[in-house]
Amino acid sequence: MKDDRKVYLENVSLEEARKKLFDALDDLGEMGDVRSEKVFVDNARGRYTSEPVFARVSSPHYHASAMDGVAVNSKNTREASSRNPVTLSLAKGEAFVVDTGDPIPKGTDSVIMIEEVEWLNDDEIEIVKSVSPWENVRTIGEDLVATEMIVPSNHKLRPVDIGALLAGGITEIKVKIPPKVGVLPTGDELIEPGENMKPGDIIEYNSRMIAGNVLEWDGEPYRQEKVEDDYEKLKTEINNLSNAFDLVIINAGSSAGREDYTYKVVDELGEVLVHGVAIKPGKPVVIGMVNNTPVIGIPGYPVSALIALECFVKPLLDYWLMGQKKISEENLEREKVKAKISKKLVSSLNASEYVRVKLGLLDGDYIASPLKRGAGIVMSMVEADGIVVVPQMKEGLDKDEEVTVQLLKPRQLVDNTLVSIGSHDITLDLLGEILHKNHYPYNLASTNVGSMGGIMAIARGEAHLAGVHLLDPKTGEYNTSFIKKYIKDEELIVINLIYRDQGFIVKKNNPKGIKNIKDLLREDVRLVNRQRGAGTRVLLDYHLENEKISSNDIKGYEKEEVNHLSVAAAVSGGAADVGLGIRAAAEALDLDFVFLAKERFDLIIPKKYYEMSGIKNLLKSLKSDEFKESVGELSGYDLSKTGEVMAEI
Repeated sequence: MKDDRKVYLENVSLEEARKKLFDALDDLGEMGDVRSEKVFVDNARGRYTSEPVFARVSSPHYHASAMDGVAVNSKNTREASSRNPVTLSLAKGEAFVVDTGDPIPKGTDSVIMIEEVEWLNDDEIEIVKSVSPWENVRTIGEDLVATEMIVPSNHKLRPVDIGALLAGGITEIKVKIPPKVGVLPTGDELIEPGENMKPGDIIEYNSRMIAGNVLEWDGEPYRQEKVEDDYEKLKTEINNLSNAFDLVIINAGSSAGREDYTYKVVDELGEVLVHGVAIKPGKPVVIGMVNNTPVIGIPGYPVSALIALECFVKPLLDYWLMGQKKISEENLEREKVKAKISKKLVSSLNASEYVRVKLGLLDGDYIASPLKRGAGIVMSMVEADGIVVVPQMKEGLDKDEEVTVQLLKPRQLVDNTLVSIGSHDITLDLLGEILHKNHYPYNLASTNVGSMGGIMAIARGEAHLAGVHLLDPKTGEYNTSFIKKYIKDEELIVINLIYRDQGFIVKKNNPKGIKNIKDLLREDVRLVNRQRGAGTRVLLDYHLENEKISSNDIKGYEKEEVNHLSVAAAVSGGAADVGLGIRAAAEALDLDFVFLAKERFDLIIPKKYYEMSGIKNLLKSLKSDEFKESVGELSGYDLSKTGEVMAEI
């Protein structure tokens, strides 16, 4: 096919794009009239009612005793008191023994609790307290009255609803058939999980995420086999799917690149309503109609795909299942909290930006720390506690500006999260796992910004603790001098996490024969460095200064990565020949390691947080045998001082 595609990307607002979609559906008729079916109430949990349901019988359908006791006519008890006991005869029909749930005998209207009855003999009782009419009696219809509405239409049935329906005499119920959603991944580069990978291959996981979201939103997903970047094949597939499903989602190929065919195929088969929405990430969205079926083309980057799903697929499913057409950012179902943004954030005026954030509850205020903003970083969604939407035409957020955060995790978990900002180590992940497993709902959230970034986060009141390993080149001591220099008016406790091996991460069998710091000067050696403020970079600079080596003479000194595994990945992938990092990172990627130094890695904890139950549980986890055994399985760590107080400042 010749390349006559229409390179066309609009910048339609989210509200306008949704309106165009729903207007097109309304033009087809009553879109909310979804197919329905009858099912047994026992099997209806999680289904949506297609019509209101009314009780067929009352519950209870007779006057029932509410407890064990004696049924009486309340008139016969009026004179009863401690000074004037009243005797009632069972033989004469003045009292009847009943158990909880028994029908009330004719002529009675109340029940005296069994513990308030004094038995004179087998046939007579004595009471010293009167009862009111219908006291301790469940009257007919106390719970439900026949013809009363039990649940409305468009209602998602819960276990308690099942109980009420059955109590009301309903055994079958009419429910909506979940919308059937076809999910089609596209791209020559896609391979299935578990297949052997080569450069350029991408594991196809987006369709699994998409299908999972559709299922979570009560749709019925059908994940298709991938289709290659072939115009005619894609055209055939979309045409077939649009005839078979209520909604079709095409993943990837929605932009305007050389092999992005979604727009043109939808345009040829039906009508494109929108191509390009003012949201970031997720702008290159295609919204159209094919064979009277909505077709939504979403970007291939995972975060863009998830945001596009939230903006268009969820409202569609809500409309079908719940009749909720008007969905906006202000009435999304997620719980929201107010928070202060931890740093200045610059955003484009051309789009509403969905910023993923970590949350911490510090001194009564939520602090929202932005995560990586790349559209391809799926871990930013895994790690995120919530989303902050920066509106279109707003150029960003100022530090400490109040924002609304849509929670992605339960609030209880967010409120009990210990925020760790600073240098990262795999032992922190292990510590967090032990804390979460043994002391739920406490949780440790680590953000890697380097040791200096951690110190500054503590100084700004943005973290409960920080991981640091900063070597003072003047004294040869770790951490204390930096803490005293940058953190003022805050009492701190410094706890040792571990000692660890630092050294050169090199390819297997060390093909360049790198042995010491001087080898970094060689013309055939390319370095990958850590970011400014990272303790590992400080350690490198310390050794360069000792050897009187200028950083200007080292190839790659300015190339930075943000953690040890990223350094190891750069070496493994051939982007560099060597990087300074920890032994565990080298072994994780099957690389070799040349020892340089043993360093101390500490946790800084403000004293005001030291008595928090979360911090106490963290320190308990740190000193546990489980933590020591977990770290003991790794190479390059020394636990001889783990959990010890190294300094009080």
